[in-house]
Amino acid sequence: MEFPKDLKYTKDHEWIRVEGGTGVVGITEYAQGELGDVVFVELPAVGAKLQQGKQFGTIEAVKTVSDLFAPVSGEVIEVNEALKDSPEVVNKDPYAGGWMVKVKISNTAELDGLLDVAKYQEMVGK
Repeated sequence: MEFPKDLKYTKDHEWIRVEGGTGVVGITEYAQGELGDVVFVELPAVGAKLQQGKQFGTIEAVKTVSDLFAPVSGEVIEVNEALKDSPEVVNKDPYAGGWMVKVKISNTAELDGLLDVAKYQEMVGK
């Protein structure tokens, strides 16, 4: 199982990769494995305002539907439109092709409250 060291993680199994003032957000390999085969992803529109810790979408798998929670506050500046037609990319490539939204981060201090890779691995027992 992959745990990229350049990411920050949430207790709800989202990850964020910071690129300048932008955060690329998705769910972890661990999370997609627990969900099973992803069949649908509901994401916010470009321009939507996210608040750290609040729901920003849902992910539906064969087994269950799960909420997606924002790792940071900010404005959605891009949505991964490819997931509409191919949600299974989240299972195949959760850290690259399976990203969900790009957010213009409004409060970079929120990143300090997220988990680093070691703390996330400890949390999931890996």
